[in-house]
Amino acid sequence: MLKLAFKFIRYDRAKSVGIIIAIVISIFLIGQQLGLLFFLMGLMGNLVGNAPVQDNEMWIIEAQSNNINSVNSIDQRLVQQIGSLPAVDIAYPVVLAPAQATFLDGKTAAVTLVGSPVPEFIMGPIPNRIAEGEISSLIDPNAVSAETFSAKTWNTELHLDKPIEINGKRAMITLLTRNAQAFGASLMYTSIENARLLGNADPTKVSVIVAKLKEGADKEQIAQDIGQLFPQLQAWDPRKLESSTVREILITSNMGMSFGTLVLFAMISGFFIIGLTLYSSALDRIKDYGTLKAIGAKKGYVNKLIVAQAFLYAIIGYSIAMLLLYGFKFGVANSGLVIQISVGFALFLLFITLIISIGGSLFAVRKISKLEPASVF
Repeated sequence: MLKLAFKFIRYDRAKSVGIIIAIVISIFLIGQQLGLLFFLMGLMGNLVGNAPVQDNEMWIIEAQSNNINSVNSIDQRLVQQIGSLPAVDIAYPVVLAPAQATFLDGKTAAVTLVGSPVPEFIMGPIPNRIAEGEISSLIDPNAVSAETFSAKTWNTELHLDKPIEINGKRAMITLLTRNAQAFGASLMYTSIENARLLGNADPTKVSVIVAKLKEGADKEQIAQDIGQLFPQLQAWDPRKLESSTVREILITSNMGMSFGTLVLFAMISGFFIIGLTLYSSALDRIKDYGTLKAIGAKKGYVNKLIVAQAFLYAIIGYSIAMLLLYGFKFGVANSGLVIQISVGFALFLLFITLIISIGGSLFAVRKISKLEPASVF
């Protein structure tokens, strides 16, 4: 049947090309928009994503925020109080300090200093996001990291041992990261002492408390206990805090609605363009379908023939769209835009392609199923 369906496709090349182009455009737009959305969602939670998170960790922030990128300061003394709880092995303070970086060429940039205790560096960056240098170099006085992809945004050159100023104080870039940027902020990792000094942060305040729990500790119970003992605090599993951050930003910025609308309209337009083109093609070949019925082909066979054509259109269009998506992925990689095309994502796009193409073919199926063989003679 596929062989016969392919002959029908070749017979009307103009409409076949139009259907395939419609599929390619729809699937490319859907894949591109979802890829961009997933990339931005990764940036939203990168304060968690860049950290070497372990299963026995809990992140504690002030109770009013569900977004790790926007937290209020909490009292430094709470670090010792959290660390003294029976189920907590050790507690680490983390400082997030907004600052302004000034480069020797006069360029300036708004950055966020991420300071954590040494030598643990519990906020990262993790090894696979380090491009050049060693994380241990951040122990040095006034040493900070910089994101390689920020060089283009800042319109300056970044390299190891590059002297800069942060809030008017001398600093040095001793570590370069890759893909460790954040949503709406440029992260510079350093020690907690450097973050406080360079960021003019209050030495009696911290932003986050990272608690390492003892073996066998119940996370949910500890979170409840911390909430009862310290009403001004909220304890989170780091991955749940990352999800909460992404969800809150998507809702407050309407970004989810914007991308969702674009994807939905790409699906709807593709569905109707393909459906109406297949319908028009079926009308052009109505005598062929009538002849098939007249010589004994059952209605189910003819319907399957139309669906088989739609299936072939879907496979051809999907293959071309995926090639374009991979071209887009590699084309924007050098600018810091990391588009992930996983097996699951590729299968999802294939499913959408089949839904659009085969679903659109139902217009033609409905028309041909009512066709009487005698009406075409």
